[in-house]
Amino acid sequence: MAIHPELSEFPTVAIAAPIIGYAKNQSRGMVNDWHAHDAAQLFHVVKGSLAIDTEFGTFFAPPERAVWLPPRVAHQTRYLTDTELRYVYVQYEHAQDLPQTPQVIQVTTLLRALILEFMSYPRAETEEGPAARISAVILDQLKMLPAAPLQLPMPQEKKLRDLCERVVRCPAHIPSLTEAADHCATSVRSFERRMKAETGLSYRTWCRQVKLFRALELLAAGRSVSDVSHKLGYEGPSAFVATFRKAFGVTPGRYFSGNGLD
Repeated sequence: MAIHPELSEFPTVAIAAPIIGYAKNQSRGMVNDWHAHDAAQLFHVVKGSLAIDTEFGTFFAPPERAVWLPPRVAHQTRYLTDTELRYVYVQYEHAQDLPQTPQVIQVTTLLRALILEFMSYPRAETEEGPAARISAVILDQLKMLPAAPLQLPMPQEKKLRDLCERVVRCPAHIPSLTEAADHCATSVRSFERRMKAETGLSYRTWCRQVKLFRALELLAAGRSVSDVSHKLGYEGPSAFVATFRKAFGVTPGRYFSGNGLD
């Protein structure tokens, strides 16, 4: 598959090491358009935030989270703020025992330290010796990291996807369950069954996820809690903070400061 500008530092020569990593800063508003590559990829956000669109849905990563993409998954990357991140590429043959669907993961203290240590070695020294042993531990860690609730799954059926894309565009004005079913030319019961089958969520839960996802994007861009709660149609800042805390276990301020991380 073609190498995208995002991969300009990805080596073109064959390297036997199972993983390859590098650090980079990306500017707010930058978009790496749709592309795919043979290597699996981990986007570890150190500072800032990004959103990655795929056919499976959209994935959001604030500081100390990471988005995992299996090999050959087409994606578009949007940098929502000035972002400092580390890219870790896992060669195709070494990614077969790792998660086969995109997901957001919480970067543990151990994984963060392992990535930093691995990247301190020149690439020519990563095929064997200490760096190779570190890469083996990184791969082992990637098999067991918990997923974070930062995915917005999208249905594939056309009418249902059209409806969901409409909700994503304007989450402050979400159609009622009856209106949604009418849009898809089906009964409420059939609509709920199809929504659950395609996204794994009920319509109500999926819409709540949309609003929380958009809230994360707006907060990452520097909008205040008051502005976000108003823009997304919450009854007020306290109602928004309560919903946010229920979903993520911490307030928006603690979430983005990293104080809520283990």
